[in-house]
Amino acid sequence: MTESFRRSGEYENPYQAPYEGARQHASSPASASPVPPSPVNPEWPPPPAYRPAAQPPVEPTAVWQTQTGDGAGHGHGGGAAAPFGATAAGPTPPGRKKRARGPFALLAAVAVVAAAIGGGTAYGIQELTGKDTVVSSSTTTSVVPSGKTGDVATIAESVSPSVVEVGATLANGTSTGSGVIITGDGEIVTNNHVVAGANSIKVTTSDGKSYTAKVLGTDSKKDLALIKLENASGLKAATLGNSDGVKVGDTVVAIGSPEGLTGTVTSGIVSALNRDVTVSTGENQGQQQQGGGDNWPFQFGGRQFNGDTGESTTTYKALQTDASLNPGNSGGALINAAGDIIGINSAMYSAAADSSSSDAGSVGLGFAIPINTVKADLATLRAGGSDS
Repeated sequence: MTESFRRSGEYENPYQAPYEGARQHASSPASASPVPPSPVNPEWPPPPAYRPAAQPPVEPTAVWQTQTGDGAGHGHGGGAAAPFGATAAGPTPPGRKKRARGPFALLAAVAVVAAAIGGGTAYGIQELTGKDTVVSSSTTTSVVPSGKTGDVATIAESVSPSVVEVGATLANGTSTGSGVIITGDGEIVTNNHVVAGANSIKVTTSDGKSYTAKVLGTDSKKDLALIKLENASGLKAATLGNSDGVKVGDTVVAIGSPEGLTGTVTSGIVSALNRDVTVSTGENQGQQQQGGGDNWPFQFGGRQFNGDTGESTTTYKALQTDASLNPGNSGGALINAAGDIIGINSAMYSAAADSSSSDAGSVGLGFAIPINTVKADLATLRAGGSDS
């Protein structure tokens, strides 16, 4: 017991006493204590009494000011920290937000422009230039939405307004064919044999409106003609694609006016490329003349089909298709899966023609002039054409 009491006396509150003294001194230095402070044990030196109070509150105050943006200096640190918080911390968050929004706004603007360029550049240029510019595309266009590529119904709905029926009055009868609108003010590509020798031309659009037309130029060597509607505007121009990219087996759609049935749609594939097709260049080559049986005369493989082509002929490279073509489809559109025009239908083989029947129908051997041939010839056709 004695030994225990002595140890307690030697180490009585060795840690607590100095700290208690420090706390009493810091909180109420003038207060009197009935118990004298314990002597400091040199073996156990206490930490300085004022060390906790010496911690600077500047950093917590600055962080608090930065988070709240309160320039009044409320909270810890009082008025002394308010100027620092207001000047250094206050403007920082707005500046950071503006810098963060800048790149996103720029990216959004670029995305919009890119979408405008990738989706409908050709048609947009046409709208901005008065709808008298040929709409041409060598890449993907917005004629048919990507999710509807190859859908015949969507292709027909999108392109039919750009295909017309062409009726020509000839000296010895009439000729009926088709044509493709290439400018909003009424330039139309068709076959030379549709309008050759015409005294007058009447064009009917898909909505039933009728226009008179004049010939701007013909090129009998390529069996092409360019006509222009009178007093026409706001027409839907077709998009001219890239026939060099066509492959055997590609899906195609044909739109025209066979036997005068405006807006007839058929479909098939590309059967072959670069077929040599020979057609007449004479003015009596109208494909559906009254009282005549010479429907769509052409030569292929050294033989004549659908009538006598005559002495004056021309040969061109053609796309072959099994899409059904009939008399009246001449000059109409051959369209790819994206809705671009890749050819101008120009000839078809009919087995029944050999039996002197003028009512021969398609057996799946049709031919079209590649659209790149047409595009290369447009300047010549606008200048009046070339028959040399």
